[in-house]
Amino acid sequence: MKKRNFRLIFMTILIFIMTTALTFAQEVDVAAQNAAKFGIWTLVPPIVAISLAFITKNVIVSLVLGIMSGGFILNIMGNNPFMAIFYSFLDLIQRAVNSLADPWNAGIILQVLAIGGVINLVGKMGGAKAIAEALSKRAKSAKSAQIITWVAGLLVFFDDYANSLIIGPMMRPVTDKMKISRERLAFIIDATAAPVAGIAIISTWIGLEVGLIGSAFDSIGVDANPFGVFLSTIPFRFYNILILGFIVITALLLKDFGPMRKAELECRKGSSNISSNEDANKELSKHDDMEPLPGVKLSIWNAIIPIGALIVGALFAFYYSGYTTIMGGEDSAVIQIMKNSPASFDAIKEAFSNADASVALFQSALFAGIVAMVMGAFKKIFTLSEALDIWVDGMKTLVITGVILICAWSLSSVIKELGTAKYLIQLLSGALPPFILPSLIFVLGAIISFATGTSYGTMGILMPLAIPLSYSINPEMSYIIVATSAVLTGAIFGDHCSPISDTTILSSMGAGCNHIDHVRTQMPYSIFVAVITIVFGYIPAGFGLPVYLVLPLAFVAMFIGIQIFGKSVEVEDINGKEVLDN
Repeated sequence: MKKRNFRLIFMTILIFIMTTALTFAQEVDVAAQNAAKFGIWTLVPPIVAISLAFITKNVIVSLVLGIMSGGFILNIMGNNPFMAIFYSFLDLIQRAVNSLADPWNAGIILQVLAIGGVINLVGKMGGAKAIAEALSKRAKSAKSAQIITWVAGLLVFFDDYANSLIIGPMMRPVTDKMKISRERLAFIIDATAAPVAGIAIISTWIGLEVGLIGSAFDSIGVDANPFGVFLSTIPFRFYNILILGFIVITALLLKDFGPMRKAELECRKGSSNISSNEDANKELSKHDDMEPLPGVKLSIWNAIIPIGALIVGALFAFYYSGYTTIMGGEDSAVIQIMKNSPASFDAIKEAFSNADASVALFQSALFAGIVAMVMGAFKKIFTLSEALDIWVDGMKTLVITGVILICAWSLSSVIKELGTAKYLIQLLSGALPPFILPSLIFVLGAIISFATGTSYGTMGILMPLAIPLSYSINPEMSYIIVATSAVLTGAIFGDHCSPISDTTILSSMGAGCNHIDHVRTQMPYSIFVAVITIVFGYIPAGFGLPVYLVLPLAFVAMFIGIQIFGKSVEVEDINGKEVLDN
């Protein structure tokens, strides 16, 4: 009897092991099998998404149809085309539901919405406007006015829309007084909007970026902390960093080139600097959700305290999240570090690298929202009931971000199941030199983003392809990080100079500048910095040159380029005296 029981137990265990192994193998090989089965058809979903984004200029429609095209391919076998379309629609819904059901994804969506609520509260309390006005009072010359505008753009780091809507109207009277062209003001606003928000550790962008990074790493089976990867990409976000440096260098040298120099010279000579585009001003008022409530006494503390609560809360939330993860794990060496010296640099580094960014950021955003509500109610700016309405209203502005995220995750899911990345790897891994991939990703991201006017959608389309492809070419994390940064940076470059980008439009409106004039004068600057980004940034980084050498090299190259192409915007008056702003 005992022998029989032993045999039964043995056979049960054996069958379980074999079944588990077969199931695991099937899950692992589904993408490879589909890549072999469908071949070039696996490229259809991203191609559909990209092509329709060019045609329709609507990223959500493009992503949805891209997802459905993948579902159609997966369901066409054994079904007629009409049933395949029906099943692809059901597949779309299921993938969207699965995306939201994932705790990480749900946390990302919640923190994006919560940060939107905090930003709206800060705006209605007059905090953001107070900071901009305080800075504008310090502008005493053309140089200082431009630098102050740049600093203000850095301080409004949490949202690109907020930057465009706040900085432009506040600095416009100052720059007009200092005879700085509206085109130059629009450029500074635009160049400190998406480029700053895209690399800010706490912003309305980080949820999207971290979410896409996490999904892409999951697709290649690499256990990486998405927030840690995001932090690692920041030094390699060459375009973002260089365009900020470009503003400072040209402002201090008072040198410009191309159409911008012509606009600056005309303004210095006293030509009209006022936009006659009344429609643009009307449109700006529609978008101006950051205007304080009537009768609010402006105070910089109305911004410093809530945003400070957001930052400090995030630091504590990251540490606590990482600490609990480590203490619940099995790494005895790290556990001892946390026990023996919990406040040491090593302990903090380990805690942050093990933290759940989606939960930590949501916790800190919720805490900051509560602080802002209580503060506003205490100062009698609004009641708690009104504060809740303002908070929810701020969330509404970022619902579109959540929709794009869900669509992007769903597209990533169907691309993964079809084996698109595996097919591309087979196609390109042997023929593509490793050093050129980051540059190609940057260029492709720039083209898509420029044509569509959205960096969000571009990131959602490219990230699921770029990370697996870079991993197949060179599995070293440093190389993958460079490729990842190229996706994020290329998308921002295209968005920055695209005439149909929201931030480009809002920047021209905020500056009171004709939109076409803004695009025309900004384009040469953006392209110049993009060329420096590729030649002196991503190509050397692709060869493995450390970033502490690449960035200084890129800055030197940019400075030399400005000296070669740039010319002074100083003019002489009738008596031959120079009109200088020093």
